[in-house]
Amino acid sequence: MKLNRRVFIGAAGAAAASLQAPAVLGAGKPRVVVIGGGAGGATAARYIAKDSKGAIDVTLVEPSRTYYTCFFSNLYIGGFQELSDIGHSYGTLAANYGINVVHDWAVGVDRDTKLVSLAGGAKLPYDKLVLSPGIDFVDGAVEGWDLSAQNKMPHAYKAGSQTELLKAQINAMPEGGSFCMVAPPNPYRCPPGPYERVSMVAHVLKSVNPTAKIIVADPKPKFSKMGLFQEGWGNHYEGMVDWIGEDFGGGNVSVNPDAMTVTIDGEETKVDACNVIPAMKAGRIAEMAGVTDGNWAPVNAADMSSKADPDIYVLGDASQQGDMPKSGFSANSQAKVCANAVRGALTGSKVFPAKFSNTCWSLISTDDGVKVGATYEATAEKIAKVDGFISQTGETAELRKATYEESVGWYAGITSDMFG
Repeated sequence: MKLNRRVFIGAAGAAAASLQAPAVLGAGKPRVVVIGGGAGGATAARYIAKDSKGAIDVTLVEPSRTYYTCFFSNLYIGGFQELSDIGHSYGTLAANYGINVVHDWAVGVDRDTKLVSLAGGAKLPYDKLVLSPGIDFVDGAVEGWDLSAQNKMPHAYKAGSQTELLKAQINAMPEGGSFCMVAPPNPYRCPPGPYERVSMVAHVLKSVNPTAKIIVADPKPKFSKMGLFQEGWGNHYEGMVDWIGEDFGGGNVSVNPDAMTVTIDGEETKVDACNVIPAMKAGRIAEMAGVTDGNWAPVNAADMSSKADPDIYVLGDASQQGDMPKSGFSANSQAKVCANAVRGALTGSKVFPAKFSNTCWSLISTDDGVKVGATYEATAEKIAKVDGFISQTGETAELRKATYEESVGWYAGITSDMFG
């Protein structure tokens, strides 16, 4: 059998082989490494490769072969999407844009030598490095919970198997059982996300387990779209959702995953399913690269470059940039600004002034969609909000349905923008 140079056996071998090629075949080209293949990283890699027309060698490092979007994962829990609907591959980025897609973990960044180390043993040189690693969780954020408990009390805040597990646990609840969510403190990925999830859990339980109860232990006194969600819970799920905010002890919480109990302000409750969403911080590779303040990575608003290193850019959830929420839309918007800046720095092409936008849609019940959003500009201090909008309580059913349909169109558009 004649061996094809493009066929590699074993993940580590594939990583090592594919990483060595750019150094030989792309000699003389500037090199960009992008770590993280979500809304920020995939978009940045695609735009840098597409707009440079082959003048820049782009490598995307992402351990997952199929990327499941956190946005719309709640709709999978609610039964409005299949898991396959929110899963995406990297084949088009590699085939159509010439991006070197490497499925491995980045485990180190040497800023002095400009080398990224991968778990498979390869080292990847860069001229510019883009970090878009999403979130990790703060150790000890919820007493009694750590990652070893995630199969008993899932976080489901990194979509995929955790989302499947949480959905299965909800569907397996006994008649009249209790579901508990431990909500995260600010700042965190997707501000309305936990409350859309509560809505989707309620939607399922109303259909299959209508006497079940939902408890939300929340360390915050208020949350994104609070009036809209509470109106929706009253309209669709009356008496099912008990939200316990900061003023009522929602921040004084501990859990016992083995006993399946949650203690809120000293009162222990037995639960049948529990979604623990801990406090968050930037994905670990940002910390390993030395570009965080201990939690998030401060960046310059004009181009998303790190305040610690001008040759590193940090996008999306991991960045500390100012007024933009941590969302998929935000990451996609920031990635385009970053890609333009990186291309300009490496090829001398024109760099346009930074402009940013974001919209977050949420589904409360069938055809009951709401949204919040804003536009932003880069200032010397931060990404600053210019203006914004939000759905209103009491809107017509027709408008809410149109808002939901708008979100479906947006999902198709942004995933195409990310993955080609």
